[in-house]
Amino acid sequence: MNNKYVLLCSFLALSLGAFSASAKVSKQEADKLGKSLTPFGSIKAGNKAKTIPEWTGGITSVPEGYEGSGQHHIDPFASDEIKFTVDKSNYKGFEKYLTPGQYAMFEAYPETFKLNVYPTHRSHSMPEWVMENTKKNALTSSLNSTGTGIQDAYGGVAFPILHGNNREKALQTVWNHTTRWRGTFVTSRASEVAVQNNGEYAVITKQQEVFFNFFNPKGSFKKMDNILFYFMTFNKAPARLAGGALLVHETMDQKKDARQAWDYNKGQRRTRRAPNLAYDSPISSSENTRTADDTDMFNGAPDRYDWEYKGVKEFFIPYNNYKFGNPDLKYKDIVMTGHANPEHVRWELHRVHVVEANLKKGSRHIYKKRVFYVDEDSWGIALVDQYDNRGELWRVSVAMLLNYYELPGTWSAGNMFHDLQSRRYSINGLYSEEKTAPIFEDKVPAKRYFSPSSLRRRGR
Repeated sequence: MNNKYVLLCSFLALSLGAFSASAKVSKQEADKLGKSLTPFGSIKAGNKAKTIPEWTGGITSVPEGYEGSGQHHIDPFASDEIKFTVDKSNYKGFEKYLTPGQYAMFEAYPETFKLNVYPTHRSHSMPEWVMENTKKNALTSSLNSTGTGIQDAYGGVAFPILHGNNREKALQTVWNHTTRWRGTFVTSRASEVAVQNNGEYAVITKQQEVFFNFFNPKGSFKKMDNILFYFMTFNKAPARLAGGALLVHETMDQKKDARQAWDYNKGQRRTRRAPNLAYDSPISSSENTRTADDTDMFNGAPDRYDWEYKGVKEFFIPYNNYKFGNPDLKYKDIVMTGHANPEHVRWELHRVHVVEANLKKGSRHIYKKRVFYVDEDSWGIALVDQYDNRGELWRVSVAMLLNYYELPGTWSAGNMFHDLQSRRYSINGLYSEEKTAPIFEDKVPAKRYFSPSSLRRRGR
């Protein structure tokens, strides 16, 4: 019994310590960054078929006529012509490059859904200081003992070189998405539309402010606290919702410290602690077409799933979607029954990391399985296929990626969430009708800026 007990303890110690033990790479491996690998860890070379080009630096300057953050973006690839269109007549011939979710969209909406495929531009880029931190992270960063957080990483890609077993690689990929570069401080006014199966929709407009603490230039590389970012949002329209506000302190390891949230009630003029919206809590502004952890394609604690890394593959993903934020477009031009107008969506062939998450035995979530398709350059999730508890494909999420070249860095100009069973969908992050595009700043606010008292004061 004693020998068995000792062996069991040794096994548990090895299992729990596996993340930390194998979560760092050698200096020789890290030195590949900026050489055979891009500074953010993707394969620098193009593919053999030459349908995906070599990364040569991405977008490094703003187009002529662009005057600064907040201006609606000038499309640097506006002169590109469509290479080919995938539609009901030929989509089965492109099955190799289509996710099951995309394939299902063709079958659900054969008369209207299509992919306009453009030349591939590997436009992602990041500031020099973020790339320098990324190389440091490669040598120091690790998953914590449970995989629900990371340590010794700051201000860059946490795991530019994936390593370890499939579970570790999968979690590293997800954390790269969660902590990806999106600037330091951003203010945006954007709308969400929830589209019914008959094409009717409602618009909710909000102003949002986010401070990404993970990229705080005054932070410490060695001493990173458990706050990923601070988030504040104010309802602007419709009138029945205007005046409401929400504050979130987003923690990294949410098993250690749960996400903290406060809401401001305009009628009572009071601020109170909000329920901890997490996991599969429905989001009402989307008409329940997305869950709390669908937001930003995935967020929050990964503890309810078993994670597996499936490798790097080539798929058509939304990329360089400057059309989506074009101020000449009205929301009615974008919204169609079943899905967004395909004439305003740009698809390109890119390599992606494929990660599969299966619900753990005894855990609860409305999604039994989720498959994530993560852009190899920006580490942003581009597509997600989500399965119900019968194992049937249920929901398909799409991120409209583009390089915000004023940063520079790749983020989304809107995320779409399709429910294949109810034939409804929603889009959040739309800003083509707003006076400005998102505004990025380098400022570091005082902690009281994102405090409950500040929420109450600004709400009034």
